Amino acid sequence: MAQPSDQPLQGRLRPLAWLVACACVAIGSAHAQDAAQLVAAAPQLKEVVISGSRSEQDRDELPMSIDVINAQAIEEGQVRDIRDVARELPNVSVTRSPARFSLASGSTGREQNAGFNIRGLDGNRVLMMVDGIRLPRSYAFSANAFGRDYLDIGLLQRIEVVRGATSALYGSDGMAGLVNFITADPSAFLDGDKRIGGRVSLGYDGDEHGKRVGATVAGRAGDTVQWLLGGNVTRARELDNMGTNDAANADRTKPNPQKDKSGALLGKVVLTPGGGQRHVFTLEHVDKTSDYELLTARSKPPLAATSVLGSTSFTDMQRSRATWEGNWRVNTAFADDVKATLSWQDAHSREYITEDRNTAADRVRDVTYDERTWQANLQGSKVLRNGGPWVQKITYGLDYTAAKVENLQTGVTPPTGETFPLKRFPDTTETSTALYVQDEFVSGPWSITPGVRFDTFRIKADQAGFGAQAVSLSGNATSPKFGVLYRASEQWSVFGNYAAGFRAPNAGQVNAFFENPVGNYRTVPNANLKPEKSQNFELGVRGRLERLSIEAAAFTGRYKDFIEDLRQVSGTGAPGNPLVFQSVNIGRVKLSGFEVKGDMRWGQWAGGQWSTPFAYGQTRGHDTTIGKPVNTVDPSRLTAGLRYDTGGWMARLDMTHAAAKKASDVSVATGSTQFLTPSYTVLDLAAQWRIRKDLRLNAGIYNLTDKKHWRWADVRGLAANASFIDAYSQPGRAVRVSLVADF
Repeated sequence: MAQPSDQPLQGRLRPLAWLVACACVAIGSAHAQDAAQLVAAAPQLKEVVISGSRSEQDRDELPMSIDVINAQAIEEGQVRDIRDVARELPNVSVTRSPARFSLASGSTGREQNAGFNIRGLDGNRVLMMVDGIRLPRSYAFSANAFGRDYLDIGLLQRIEVVRGATSALYGSDGMAGLVNFITADPSAFLDGDKRIGGRVSLGYDGDEHGKRVGATVAGRAGDTVQWLLGGNVTRARELDNMGTNDAANADRTKPNPQKDKSGALLGKVVLTPGGGQRHVFTLEHVDKTSDYELLTARSKPPLAATSVLGSTSFTDMQRSRATWEGNWRVNTAFADDVKATLSWQDAHSREYITEDRNTAADRVRDVTYDERTWQANLQGSKVLRNGGPWVQKITYGLDYTAAKVENLQTGVTPPTGETFPLKRFPDTTETSTALYVQDEFVSGPWSITPGVRFDTFRIKADQAGFGAQAVSLSGNATSPKFGVLYRASEQWSVFGNYAAGFRAPNAGQVNAFFENPVGNYRTVPNANLKPEKSQNFELGVRGRLERLSIEAAAFTGRYKDFIEDLRQVSGTGAPGNPLVFQSVNIGRVKLSGFEVKGDMRWGQWAGGQWSTPFAYGQTRGHDTTIGKPVNTVDPSRLTAGLRYDTGGWMARLDMTHAAAKKASDVSVATGSTQFLTPSYTVLDLAAQWRIRKDLRLNAGIYNLTDKKHWRWADVRGLAANASFIDAYSQPGRAVRVSLVADF
């Protein structure tokens, strides 16, 4: 079958031309001005984050739970994908089911790393961003699914994970929290007066036989221009498990053969023309391809006409981004600082699958999902000092997003009653406009931070080429927040916050369409879908002592109007009375839990420093409408380690213990069963040899004891008596090695 043609070259060059124009405007607008330096009222910054307040701030000064994985932790932990990001974070996980799908069934496994689960909520209820720009949503319809791993960790400088609703600052999709991936900046490689610098890395991952190579070079052109160019290439195979059956049919428990290829490029130019200005121009491209031989899709004898003799598939995920971010120190009555961001992003996902059948006609499916998005932001901030005990910082802004969302399915031998090409929802333009304001009051030990955001959204469907009557939808949401931080002493602080969250329906939920008159079933649009909404509360304490750093937080959230995709709303499936499916608002959910995390520093012994990092998280959830548990909640998990550091070495032994999933914590349909993951304890051993200041060797043995175990996030919906349970097990003992050189 012919491959779809590529986007015309001129279309791909438009963002580059736009970036050049922005650069010219930025340079032309440079002007000298005297900027009075503001006196910081807060303590000296220890680890600056931006995701918690949309401006740089010490994370210990924020009244919320936030984790930061910096460049050192990414390198030492050999973090290669978003599953590794969640490895040590309490109440955070990433689903990755094995690729056991077929042409017409089994959506799990197609998406690979599906996305984050934070405190029991996953999918598009967790906002994912790169440099503050929204990443594409996940998409699933019937047997098709595309995940959200449009990233290359090798291009990142740090990762910020905010727990709890973030809609008051970032709008829709931030009901459970957000994960913001911050790409590398030239200044990270240009210490002092260095004119050129960079990094080269090589790596091998034994659990998927992956080979990685990456290089980043940064330079300084005069006093006002810095630049960076980075790239990474990866080649890997299927993720290992502990299955032993290599049959070429559904009984197989070993992974299906798979070849992964990925490449990523990052380019940045940073201009600081003076007068308190800073302009950052970013180009980013990520391309990930996987080829599968679907042995599990083959039929077992005796063969019928429609029996599958062989099946192959490939998936391709591409994302290109062009972003300009400008900052000005203006010192006016309305703002001290102004920031503007403009970004264009093009994401394309494709799945192509073939099926060789016995005597029946062979089948092909070619499915694509595309998001093309413009995102803009204008933000100002002002510090007010009225001579009294309070210092006030106001942050306010305007967000605008416009996305064109498309899908298409073509192929050979469509299902009976259907014709190709077809769309599962109409081409749709989604727009949102929002105003937000946050006001932080600081006086002595107290910080009080109220905020509110007002969003309007519109989903406009294009009727052309769509097989049902499409509907359009619009609405609005108001998301307040209120945070309090009390510094009881230099070592201890207490914080609490309230935040409302919401998630607007997406194009696929409003207008999902599938009709088979022969099979007597169909889906219909829903013009009455309402946004999902939440109310979240959190109370926590932080301690920063000489030997102990610790943070504990308890949380509870109430959620309503959850959107359930494709629920049966009428019909029996009989001729003249087809089954009718529709996305609808359902139920009320309550999630509660707590987290403890920190690091105990034992002191000097045997020539090095000893410490114990630790984290524990537990969540419970119930659908209060029907009185049943929420299946997306993970069992409690404890991580604890012993770390040894010298000037030339680092070594650490880490333990991860996950509790068993109890039957009382699972909701299953009448007459069905669910595989319940047993408890497990896994040990990982890692080390870093600092050969020189600019040369480091990292090595690790993961699952040191070769423990057979399963993760709940991967097996949800798997029957207890499934013969292929081992196919969902995690990798056994595996080695990772990487060499990193700075210059």
